[in-house]
Amino acid sequence: MIEAIASSIAVGIKKVVPEHPSSVAVLQYSLALILNGAFIIGLSLLLSIITGKTAEVAIILISFALLRQVSGGLHLKSGMSCVLVSTGVATVLSLVNLGQTITLTITAISMLLMLLLAPSNIEKQSRIPKRYYPILKAVSVVIVAVNLLIQSDVIALAFIAQGITLILTRR
Repeated sequence: MIEAIASSIAVGIKKVVPEHPSSVAVLQYSLALILNGAFIIGLSLLLSIITGKTAEVAIILISFALLRQVSGGLHLKSGMSCVLVSTGVATVLSLVNLGQTITLTITAISMLLMLLLAPSNIEKQSRIPKRYYPILKAVSVVIVAVNLLIQSDVIALAFIAQGITLILTRR
């Protein structure tokens, strides 16, 4: 569905601006990324209004996305599956309340996952040369370590969810 919408918009752009330097395929890819993010954010926030957990969902989405940018992770086969899974995970995690001990434990596990597995599966998603991967690993660990100071249960949950996507890339 997302790919079809992106394709339709890309073809429309090329009809209106045929001399645009980007091909329909490049426009479609870029638009699919934008639509994917917009649908995840929009649907997650819509559901969060219903659950009364808007702040939690916003924190989860931001934390997850920030860590994902430097650590990589699993990519689902279609944009719509990404939207549904991401929205579902953000919504469910926003409803979970952890105690301080579990929050710190999950944060420590996430740090270990980043240390062992990050960055993962970013070769096709990034232009960052491999020589910088150790820096991405360090940044991933530091991002997660900040939650040792903040001690937010929703941030811990977002980070462990992102850590799980690193594990799933190893399958």
